[in-house]
Amino acid sequence: MGNAALETEREFHFTEKDFKHISRLVGERTGIVLSDAKRQMVYGRLSRRLRQLKLEKFSDYLELLTSGDEEELVNFTNAITTNLTAFFRENHHFEYLKKTVIPEVLKANARSKRIRIWSAGCSSGEEPYSIAMCVRELVPKSAGWDIKILATDLDSNMVQRGKEGIYTAERVEGLSPERMKRWVKRGKGENANMVRMHPELREMITFKELNLMHQWPMKGPFDFMFCRNVVIYFNKDTQRVLFDRYADILRDNAHLFIGHSESLNKVTDRFELLGQTIYRKVR
Repeated sequence: MGNAALETEREFHFTEKDFKHISRLVGERTGIVLSDAKRQMVYGRLSRRLRQLKLEKFSDYLELLTSGDEEELVNFTNAITTNLTAFFRENHHFEYLKKTVIPEVLKANARSKRIRIWSAGCSSGEEPYSIAMCVRELVPKSAGWDIKILATDLDSNMVQRGKEGIYTAERVEGLSPERMKRWVKRGKGENANMVRMHPELREMITFKELNLMHQWPMKGPFDFMFCRNVVIYFNKDTQRVLFDRYADILRDNAHLFIGHSESLNKVTDRFELLGQTIYRKVR
């Protein structure tokens, strides 16, 4: 179906000029590149904002954004950014983490007994909680290590959800019975269909809103980091800048985990591929 035919069926007037304006604004705020293939996604997600604001057309919404309404710019960014995650998603990463990475870090940091971890693009928190489980299963709290996980995301709503650590019961169905018993607290009564992550995990993680394209308040160095299914939205030039900054904030020989459809090939030479989208910093 052509754009003209589609336009007649739409609730809101949405022009080529509107889409290009939105794409430019998204690029400036987030570094995400919106291809033409994302046009329907953009229309669908932002239509909800127009309804809530009782606006009649996209040009009115864009006027609001360009006027500098910071609250709406946050809502706009939250609406566009994609959040897709699960506990122990791409499980081979977590198996490698427990078998190889954490033991290496424990050996290297035996004197300081300090570990710093970054989950960039953490969405609603399933990834950092999965990391926390892996760490605690190898390093119990009683061992006396100072372990902190920084979990950041562009979407303020996702950051708040992660901070609360509350999920529907179906979100944790894939966890083993052992992990369910140890790390998940089930709700009661009217909250019977809800679960909450164990306080021991929650206290390890600091959730913060962060735009990767802006200045970072933290200095590092981090012992390893996850940044999965984030850079697929960036062009190669932006990726080069980002991975160079990652290398600068990671310890020597630190590991970097990226998404299954991502690659650092021809993007940076500061990491070497170990296999299955697991990299190690080499310089």
